[in-house]
Amino acid sequence: MSAYEENESKFMRKAKENPFVPVGMAGFFAIVGYRLWKLKSRGDTKMSVHLIHMRVAAQGFVVGAMTVGVIYTMYRDFFAKPRLEQNPTQSK
Repeated sequence: MSAYEENESKFMRKAKENPFVPVGMAGFFAIVGYRLWKLKSRGDTKMSVHLIHMRVAAQGFVVGAMTVGVIYTMYRDFFAKPRLEQNPTQSK
């Protein structure tokens, strides 16, 4: 197995374990791409202010995706599993 295949399979395994990581990455790149595209029509806004707004928006999306991921994981581990342990006759 090549190094590329190992990295790809590792990424897919991590994405299955934590599904909001790829969502956060995609949102980050979408926001950065949009703000870079919008850079040409920024008007009188200084470049540094535009870049700070882009960084804050991208980081906010990533933090939001991580928060939703943690809440989802806590729900899955503490609420969904105990119900399945109480009712072993039901399947997922």
